[in-house]
Amino acid sequence: MNKLLLLFFLPILGYTQEVAVLKYTGGGDWYANPTSLPNLVAYCNQNINTSLTPKVSVVDVGSAEIVNYPLVHMTGHGNVIFSENDVQNLKNYLTSGGFLHVDDNYGMDEFIRREIKKVFPNTALVEIPLDHLLFKEPFAFPNGLPKIHEHDNKRPQAFGIFIEGRLVILYTLECDLGDGWENAEVHNDPIQIREKALKMGANIINYVFKN
Repeated sequence: MNKLLLLFFLPILGYTQEVAVLKYTGGGDWYANPTSLPNLVAYCNQNINTSLTPKVSVVDVGSAEIVNYPLVHMTGHGNVIFSENDVQNLKNYLTSGGFLHVDDNYGMDEFIRREIKKVFPNTALVEIPLDHLLFKEPFAFPNGLPKIHEHDNKRPQAFGIFIEGRLVILYTLECDLGDGWENAEVHNDPIQIREKALKMGANIINYVFKN
């Protein structure tokens, strides 16, 4: 069993798991929403019985250390560029059991689609159907992704890359989940909106660690 697949069994053995923010090049602000993932981790530990390490790490897309994190979260507003090494490293990680959540913070859509195509040139991003487990457990979202922030007055969409039936990339667009995970004072979102974002985030965490 390789190192990454072994990590998925650590909670059973009583160990904590770690998630990380993905650092990338190209000029986009990979460091946007610094409080979002730590807040999501805290929410999950308190509400869905996870044992995630409270400290969220940063991992470079081309780093061998990416295998230490069953889930990496990527966000930003602008350009993204994956080098040849980044592409191969990310592909190896995802096909060996890893999971990437990309949350467009507004402005990265055209760039991240291009870079995902480099990683999986023969596999298309497809919209995830409403009957997928992502929208069912542990919180029900019968209408799919919640709308956290308005940008272009478009509906929120969840896209995915599936490899041999397994979801390996989740791309959330026109939604801004990460903004909803941030500290309340950052965007002054109503508690109901933040709760929706955190619950949807908990569904993502739940899916990754149970499937």
